Amino acid sequence: MNTWKSHTLKWILAAGLAFTAAGLPAIPLPRASAAESGASAANAQTAKSLPKVQVIATGGTLAGKSVDETSFTNYKAGTLLIEDMVRALPNKDKIAEVTTHQFGNSGSSAYTIQQLYDLSLKVDEALKTQDGVVVTSGTDTMEEIAYFLDLTVRSPKPVVVTGSMRPWTVIGSDAQANLYNAIKLAASGKTRYFGTVLMLNDEFHAAREVTKTNSYRTDTFVTPQIGALGYIDENNIRVYRAPFRALKAAKDWATPFDLTKITKNDLAKVEIAYSYQDAGSGAISAFVAGGAKGIVTAGTGAGGISKAMSEERAKAIEQGVVFVTTTRTGSGSNYSEGKGIIAGDNLNAQHARMMLLLGLSFTKDFATLQNWFDTYGYGQIELPAK
Repeated sequence: MNTWKSHTLKWILAAGLAFTAAGLPAIPLPRASAAESGASAANAQTAKSLPKVQVIATGGTLAGKSVDETSFTNYKAGTLLIEDMVRALPNKDKIAEVTTHQFGNSGSSAYTIQQLYDLSLKVDEALKTQDGVVVTSGTDTMEEIAYFLDLTVRSPKPVVVTGSMRPWTVIGSDAQANLYNAIKLAASGKTRYFGTVLMLNDEFHAAREVTKTNSYRTDTFVTPQIGALGYIDENNIRVYRAPFRALKAAKDWATPFDLTKITKNDLAKVEIAYSYQDAGSGAISAFVAGGAKGIVTAGTGAGGISKAMSEERAKAIEQGVVFVTTTRTGSGSNYSEGKGIIAGDNLNAQHARMMLLLGLSFTKDFATLQNWFDTYGYGQIELPAK
């Protein structure tokens, strides 16, 4: 290059730098074409590893095979294998690297607490290598299974429980969409530290608060009064609120219910007694005779029970049985407590049972149980003092 060209090039470069420093537009550099940019982005996405999600299947309607393509209610639950169902999902390779494990293939109410013990340990084992776990389940006792996992799984990684209200093989089934969206939610990592969440019908809910409200409708799961955590609309996963566990410090996040510290034989027997007009004492006395260590009462209004039930409860407390009071109304709080009685706050009866069952599996001390309900069971948000 001759001297004149060299000086000219230096002047142009200096001028460009001066303009840039002054906030004026510099001489634009050549840009890649749109096609080249797209190819580059695609290559970067390919190079980036997808999140790992394992689907652990327990059966339920989602794995159901209908009599024919229009038999919405006539089907056999827990028939299809999760490996085949996941294989049939389109575009899953765009959201996660998905593996499967067939834990079981039954309706949700067929599982024992001892089997849920094994399921929880399996979820934690999977989360040692996976970025998230999806558990498929029947919907009948899904909220109880989800809350058991919520209280026992030690990893803060996403755990999403899903299922369906229509079998896999019927027209208009919600099974495929629910399974796909559950995988997408787990892979997104957006519910990390949320504990276990339940996802159906494009909505996800906190396991502690959600309940089934209808025997057939696809929008059956709701969180009374408080509402869903968020929604999934194709590529948009929106989180509008967080459960109280997400606000806890990492060191305080896990519950005391570490299943590796107990055996299946340590799992306490806890029952639910339902109150109604002039309810008799037979349910409570039979539960105590059957070896129940705790009983949850689903009471009328703000948790009231009949005179006969109240008298029988007093006798049971003298024998060391612990009670938790809840309401049968479907929503609302309960604050009734006393000797041998713990207030269930806004836990419904089935959730309170899981909390009491696990509590009694780890301690027989009433004060400790009360403290665990206060800190882990009630789910109140506590803001730091100023």
